[in-house]
Amino acid sequence: MSKKIGFLTFGHSGGSSNSPVPTGADAVRQMLDLAVAAEESGFDGAWMRVHHFGNSLSAPFPLLAAMAAKTTTLEVGTGVIDMRYENPLYMAEMAGATDAISNGRLQLGISRGSPEPARDGQHQFGYDLEPGNDWANETRERAARFRHAITGAGLAHPVPGGPHHDADERLPINPISPGLENRIWWGAGTIGAGLWTAAVGMNLLSSTLLLEDDGRPFHVLQADQLRQYKDAYAASGHSTGGKTAVTRSAFPITTDKDEIYFGRRESGDSVGVLDGSRARSGPTYAGSPEEVAAQFMADEAISEADYVLFALPNQLGVDYNAHVMTEIANIAREIGWKK
Repeated sequence: MSKKIGFLTFGHSGGSSNSPVPTGADAVRQMLDLAVAAEESGFDGAWMRVHHFGNSLSAPFPLLAAMAAKTTTLEVGTGVIDMRYENPLYMAEMAGATDAISNGRLQLGISRGSPEPARDGQHQFGYDLEPGNDWANETRERAARFRHAITGAGLAHPVPGGPHHDADERLPINPISPGLENRIWWGAGTIGAGLWTAAVGMNLLSSTLLLEDDGRPFHVLQADQLRQYKDAYAASGHSTGGKTAVTRSAFPITTDKDEIYFGRRESGDSVGVLDGSRARSGPTYAGSPEEVAAQFMADEAISEADYVLFALPNQLGVDYNAHVMTEIANIAREIGWKK
């Protein structure tokens, strides 16, 4: 029943002059403190969401490298990098360098990404679709090129007469970080996307929104996605994936401040529309540590997952989030996820 636990945050900033995170620069610096607090609490990972043109975290690799440099065992990850905004080979070099700094602790979630605030954001980054193509196909192609590059495969042709004399030799990117190819996660919001993830040999990072709501509770629908992914991965013949991760909001109520913030939080799934599809997201778990533990144990998708990420409200400051992580880690030990 052992599971890894980590946090996942947008790194929101702004809102008021009295905010604990008034600017984007403050959000970046506080992520370093959150990472240290996560390791001290017993968490396994510190993951960040990546969004552009908004008051949240955007450029992941400098921050992931800094988080890794300030910790010793903590995994650092993304959930997810939007491949619409990425050059796959430059990203492969950045990922290789970051993983080298972390000594193999990078867990890199990638995907097509979710809706962004900017109507023409990809265009402003210099990326436009070829006629007849779409972003779903384009981002999968970029992901394949990125994954190919991080294996150390030859890519570029050498200069004639240079130090590489074999005309058939291709030059790889540098640095190559061994094992990184086994720590790439695809963010999937449907069962079909999970099956594709298995077929190409990536780990599955299940979305916080599932786009095929059929009336079943979120955790049941998500557990179905995870089980179908695992079956498909077992049949795929790949050896570079097979792990699953889910994200939850959870707040053990142990102080008056917890009660004020989350003691009266409405529970239950939320249903809406995203990208024209009916979408379902999961509940927020809040209550005494015993109640939250029972909610974890009753969640079918949590039971299926290898990694559980907990969404942190970073706007409430480092000290409060360190308290939340400590309480969650205590529950994880009580129910046998951690020693």
